Amino acid sequence: MLKIKPLKKFGQNYLTDNNILNKIVKEISPSADDNLIEIGPGLGALTEKLIEFAPNMTAVEIDSRVVDSLSNKFPQLKLLHSDFLKINLDELFETKNKKLRIVGNIPYNLTSPILFKMINSSDLIYDSVLMVQLEVAKRITAKKGVKDYGILAVLIQHFAEVKISFKVSANVFYPKPKVDSAVIHLKFKQAVLDNKRKEIFIQIVKAAFGNRRKTLKNSLSNSIFAGVNFSDSNVDLTLRAEQLDEHDFIKLTEYVLSKIRNENFTLN
Repeated sequence: MLKIKPLKKFGQNYLTDNNILNKIVKEISPSADDNLIEIGPGLGALTEKLIEFAPNMTAVEIDSRVVDSLSNKFPQLKLLHSDFLKINLDELFETKNKKLRIVGNIPYNLTSPILFKMINSSDLIYDSVLMVQLEVAKRITAKKGVKDYGILAVLIQHFAEVKISFKVSANVFYPKPKVDSAVIHLKFKQAVLDNKRKEIFIQIVKAAFGNRRKTLKNSLSNSIFAGVNFSDSNVDLTLRAEQLDEHDFIKLTEYVLSKIRNENFTLN
């Protein structure tokens, strides 16, 4: 492979430790019939190990400097020179008519957008194994009532079973990041919300944590739900968002949906 200097604008930190790479592959446990998608293969360190087990895998790479080199080294790789955030996941699903397995050492500055993209398409995804900042991993797995509990925790834990597989030292990357990392494994659940409920649920969670130091009543009144009177929603509006669990957010979702259907209410 070419000697490529990692670019800060792409959030590139190349993983160089063979033992960690092997641990990631073990966690993924790839097989030949997987609809495996790697985000940001970079120099191909992980790709080289994955493609042995999943020769028909797809990789999405935004950095034009490494595209030719990746294509030459892995001629069987389906390589998409694109931004993962702009990729149509429906099309990737349809290539094999099989749920996606999304993996990668992702740019840390894009962790939230990538996770939200997967949440929005959760019905297309079987699982995901990602390298993220340790701090983000802790936020994703946080439980109600603690400081780290927020939007990502509620949404990810509703749509997927999530675990921190193992922690990763900053010393195994080039350049060395200023933070430690962790590999997380998300196994997406069978969809329980239809598209409309899913949309409202996500909006409710985001609105509730919009002013996390304020009560739920104040947070919702400063959002697109300002026109909704939640007083008879059977959720304590004097609580803060971090004190609510998944079932509370579902109650609020169903309450808003009833308003829309029974009172022809529209969100701002």
